[in-house]
Amino acid sequence: MSAAVTRHAPGKLFVLGEYAVLEPGHPAVLVAVDRHVGVTVSAADGAEVVIESDLSPRAACLRRGAAGLGADAGAEPRVLDRLGHVVSAIDVVDGLLAERGRRAPPIRVSVTSRLHRDGTKFGLGSSGAVTVATVTALAAYYGMELSPDDRFRLALLATARRDPRSSGGDLAASVWGGWVAYRAPDRAAVLALARRGGVEHALREPWPGFSVRRLPPPRGLALEVGWTGQPASTASLTGRLETGEWRGSTAQRDFVRRSDACVEAAIRALERGDDDELLHRIRGARRMLADLDGAVRLGIFTPVLTALCDVAEAVGGAAKPSGAGGGDCGIAFLEAAEASRVSRLRERWSAAGVLPLPIHIQPTKGSPA
Repeated sequence: MSAAVTRHAPGKLFVLGEYAVLEPGHPAVLVAVDRHVGVTVSAADGAEVVIESDLSPRAACLRRGAAGLGADAGAEPRVLDRLGHVVSAIDVVDGLLAERGRRAPPIRVSVTSRLHRDGTKFGLGSSGAVTVATVTALAAYYGMELSPDDRFRLALLATARRDPRSSGGDLAASVWGGWVAYRAPDRAAVLALARRGGVEHALREPWPGFSVRRLPPPRGLALEVGWTGQPASTASLTGRLETGEWRGSTAQRDFVRRSDACVEAAIRALERGDDDELLHRIRGARRMLADLDGAVRLGIFTPVLTALCDVAEAVGGAAKPSGAGGGDCGIAFLEAAEASRVSRLRERWSAAGVLPLPIHIQPTKGSPA
C-alpha cells in the first residue's frame, strides 16, 4: 500500500426524470460526461488522514475515532462540512476494511476537479464524482477488489449518510459511464441494512427499488450543454418538496406518474433509435418541470435557463434544465448533421448569457449488474 494510487470519476447530466427519481423505484435517464474529478491516495506522515483539494486553500488534518473521522484540534470549524463527501467516503471504506479484519493506515487524499470554474461548480455532479473517485482510489490503495456494483453501493452509503434524500443517480452515471437508466433504492432501507449488519452485509443484500442498466445513445442527435453561470443547491431545491403539502399529495403522485411515463417512453425511443420521439419527450419533460415549478414555486426556471431552452427550440432542437434547475446547466439536443443549427445555438446562447460548454459523453465502462 505504499505506492500512490490515482483514480478518476466522471460528472453527470440528468436527461430525464429528475425530482421523480428522488422517490425509490422511479426511473431517470442520465449520461456521464468527459469532465472528471481525480483522487490520489498516498501514505501520510504524522496525521492519520490528510485531505487536500484544489478547491481549498489549505489541507485538512483529521483523526480516526469510534464515530468516524473528526477534525484535529485547531482545524477550521467547517472543515468536515466542506469536505463532507470525501470524509463520508473514507469512513465507509474504512468500515469495510475493518469488517475484513484490517486496520486503515495513515493516508493523504488529494482531490482535483474539472467540474468547476474558478471554484464555482458547473452543476455536473461534482459531489457524486468525488465520492465515487474517493471510494475507487481508496479501494485500489487498500488492495480491495470491488465490482462496479460494490463501488456504487459504497458511494451511495457514503452519500446517504450525509443526505438520505439524494437519489444516487449521479453515482450510477459516474460508476458506469455512458447513458444509463436508473431507479433509486430506498435509501432509508439501505442505511438500515448497514446499521444492522455492517457495510459488507449492505453490499450483499438486495436493495429495494434499485436498478441500473445501459442505454444506447441517440443515433443522430448532438448533445449541447449550456452553463448559466449561476450555481444552484440541489439539496436546497429538493428539500423544499419535503415541506408544505406537496409530499404525499395528489399533485405529487400525478407529477411522478407523468414523469415515469415520459422517461419510459424516452427509454423505448433510445432502444429503437427513434430520435424524433426522444426530442418529443425532452420537450414534454420541460413542460412537466415548468408545471412543477408553477405548483410549488421552487425556482427551477431562472430567466437564463428559460432563455437557454427557448433558443434551442427556436433553432429546431429540444431543451430543458438538467437536474434540479435554479441555475447550473441546461441541455439541448439537435440534429447532429445540422452543423449550422448547432453554431446558431451556441451564438444565441452566448448572446443570452449562457456559456456553451465543450462537453461530450463519457464512454460506457461496463455492463451494470
